[in-house]
Amino acid sequence: MFATTHRLRTYVDGRLAEKGTSVARLRALRFLAHTAEPMRMRDLSDLMGIAARTATSLVDALERDGLVARLPHPTDRRAHLLALTDAGRSRHQEAEDLDREALSTATGALTAEDRATLRTLLGRIRDTVDAAPKHPQAAQRSE
Repeated sequence: MFATTHRLRTYVDGRLAEKGTSVARLRALRFLAHTAEPMRMRDLSDLMGIAARTATSLVDALERDGLVARLPHPTDRRAHLLALTDAGRSRHQEAEDLDREALSTATGALTAEDRATLRTLLGRIRDTVDAAPKHPQAAQRSE
């Protein structure tokens, strides 16, 4: 499963790189595009499951490219809110289209039934992982 995930991510990253983006950048753009209000950096790093410093580096690059703007926080002068610019919205849509195309190519050998089965099986794995103890070794020691 890890080898397949790695190959798929490498393939999709390569396709996205053609338009100057990456899977990580797409994920950040996706989270920012699907929020009704601008969000704090901490919220973005939490949603992405990455360290705050990693999120800062990612947002710095997106800001340099004119895709994200840092806005002043209305009640905390030390904080900023993140929002997509018009160019960011455009890049997000472009990257989503490329991502869908790449995934369609990657799963092209599967029938519609195969795809449905795959989605079901991957969903079961996600649900199992979500329900599993977060630190299984610690749970075993306490028994």
